Amino acid sequence: MTPPVAYPGPPGTHTAAAAAALFPSGPHVPFGGFRAVADAVVAAEVEYGVLPIESSLAGAVAETHDLLYERALSIVGETVLPIRHCLAAAEEVPLDEIRRVYSNPTALEQCRELLARLPGARVISVATTAEAAQHVAEERDPTAAAIAGEEAVRLYGLELLADDVGDGPAFTRFVSIAPHTHIGAVGDQPRTAFTFQTDHRPGALFRAIEPFARAGLDLVRLVSRPLPSTPWKYRFDAVVAGHPLEPAVRLALRELAAETKALRVVGVYDGHKEAAS
Repeated sequence: MTPPVAYPGPPGTHTAAAAAALFPSGPHVPFGGFRAVADAVVAAEVEYGVLPIESSLAGAVAETHDLLYERALSIVGETVLPIRHCLAAAEEVPLDEIRRVYSNPTALEQCRELLARLPGARVISVATTAEAAQHVAEERDPTAAAIAGEEAVRLYGLELLADDVGDGPAFTRFVSIAPHTHIGAVGDQPRTAFTFQTDHRPGALFRAIEPFARAGLDLVRLVSRPLPSTPWKYRFDAVVAGHPLEPAVRLALRELAAETKALRVVGVYDGHKEAAS
């Protein structure tokens, strides 16, 4: 029997679609939020988890970055999916009568223009877009609406009020996570994810990442995140195009380690095949 793959539920989320893309054979099991997915992977209740990590409109997904840092987890794969948001309610209602809009924080960030057209509506964050759709369906309040995907609208029997309500074309990068790091061959677009902390002094970040530029390596992602135990100090999460056993990447990581207080690799995986721009 194929081991289960966890994703933040309920069914109907964009992450459920990403789990199906990454692990077509399933089974896919919904858990109650990002943290529950991460904990299930660490506890070996499931073999893999799937979480969103980056939106083309809203940027980095902070909770996923923090869970990778806080727990013994590693990225082992990724996929990118187009995201199409809908505004839906339990019954058809004029938009100016909506008083509450439910969705997850990333989706809300992606739909600012829509929310600006609903000044009388209070915005309420929930864990996932499918949870928003499920809540609105169960509440049956005609003044409540959800921003969710087409699958969730269909699954929970909602009325479509407006289609494709995002601020522009949107894509989300999803990662599969595991309690191990894969060091073998990973495909023709290897990626190495790592997290590091610099000293709090002028030029520290430049000195840390300069070896990658000198080696001609593409630093495809660099995200700063605060360190909760030390106010106003930060760590950096990064991804470099390349495998850690390649000589250029290995040397750059070694030089990075010499310039930083802490360094940890949090993923070696095959990158999503990006479309040519």
